[in-house]
Amino acid sequence: MADTQLTSDVPEAVAPSGVYDADGFVDGAFLERVEAAIEGENPAYLREEVGRLHESELGDLLEALDNDARQSLVRLMGDEFDYTALTEVDEAIRLSIVDAMPNAQVAEALRELDSDDAVYILEDLDEEDRKEILDRLPFRERIRLRRSLEYPEESAGRRMQTEFVAVPPFWTVGQTIDYMRDEEELPESFAQIFVIDPSFKLQGAVDLDRILRAKRPEKIEDIMHETRHAIPAEMDQEEAAQIIEQYDLLSAAVVDENERLVGILTIDDVIDILQQEADEDIKRLGGVGDEEISDTVLTAARSRFSWLLINLATAILASCVIGLFDATIEQMVALAILMPIVASMGGNAGTQTMTVAVRALAARDIDLYNAGRIIRREALVGLLNGVLFALIIGLVAAVWFESAGLGGVIAVAMVVNMMAAALAGILIPLVLDRFGADPAIASGTFVTTVTDVVGFFAFLGLAAFWFGLG
Repeated sequence: MADTQLTSDVPEAVAPSGVYDADGFVDGAFLERVEAAIEGENPAYLREEVGRLHESELGDLLEALDNDARQSLVRLMGDEFDYTALTEVDEAIRLSIVDAMPNAQVAEALRELDSDDAVYILEDLDEEDRKEILDRLPFRERIRLRRSLEYPEESAGRRMQTEFVAVPPFWTVGQTIDYMRDEEELPESFAQIFVIDPSFKLQGAVDLDRILRAKRPEKIEDIMHETRHAIPAEMDQEEAAQIIEQYDLLSAAVVDENERLVGILTIDDVIDILQQEADEDIKRLGGVGDEEISDTVLTAARSRFSWLLINLATAILASCVIGLFDATIEQMVALAILMPIVASMGGNAGTQTMTVAVRALAARDIDLYNAGRIIRREALVGLLNGVLFALIIGLVAAVWFESAGLGGVIAVAMVVNMMAAALAGILIPLVLDRFGADPAIASGTFVTTVTDVVGFFAFLGLAAFWFGLG
């Protein structure tokens, strides 16, 4: 009865032509119809309208719904729900959906996914739930997924897809084509066929276009090419993605420590990895760790607290520098008014340089050979901007407080702090990276401390010297 009622309320003529509005957000009218179907317990409408969505569109829809509606949507759609969409949402949403499902249902859903997507969902689960789900899977799938999960987090082995096509070198092109036609457990899509020996050691690869142009009697070993960019399974996922990006590969073989083929990384994996790494770098620069937009208030507050505490300590250090010149400030109130300008300009300049440096380090654009040149460039940029802004603020201060001396003092302090900001912005990330620390996490706090301390000390110290204060 509910199905009939809701279907009449949502006639075919008004069915949404797209999921998104003109601004790229989930269309409000479409979202309201989905919410009405969920509230009215109408699986027929949901399977027809939501079931047609691409996995990324379904992911956006899940993020637009509240938690109860998400779980109801999955329940009502049943087998028609595309669980690949769970790889398109953040961890908190994914866990809220999976935790509400029986482990038997999760296991059944994972059987329909590519191995890399299944691992992506499994790795966030509790060890007990993960074991129970794996135990419900067929033996071959269970072994493949367990092997991937044994590799370190954010490694190529953890991100690889274990479904691939591999043939021996002595096969002919005709045998290979017949095998691909008859074998039912091949990947849904692939661009390369890998060549292996009896021990599964990687020998080479053949692109599909080469297979299609070759004669059936030709041997695979005669048309294969050497795979020069095989990726070790233990390699960091970002480094692996950069190799694939550098050599414009559609896919790359992943090998274990014995050079045996264990999986592949494809171009869609690379895009996901690079987006994930860039997202992490941006968050770390802001000191918010792995926080997601769907996290609870308590989780978000906890993830930000530690770096705010460190920032408080560095702010106290800057205040101690100001305290050294309290008598100077008391005798010339204009200094208190102008102090924030020097510190703020230095902080912003340092952040600009630091952002460029951290991103270049992440992309491996800075190395031993070009570091000196880049440091010199940033120092000159800091000097040039320092001089330009020194002229501007020096003139403003001189007119504002009718004191050429004060204008000169703040101008010199501006040059000094902009230079310090440029050097701190490039050197601090380089030093942190050299000692194995993540420059994206720690650089911001240290750069801000340097610019505050140098800015206040230079400005107040010069003022005390020039005007004989303190």
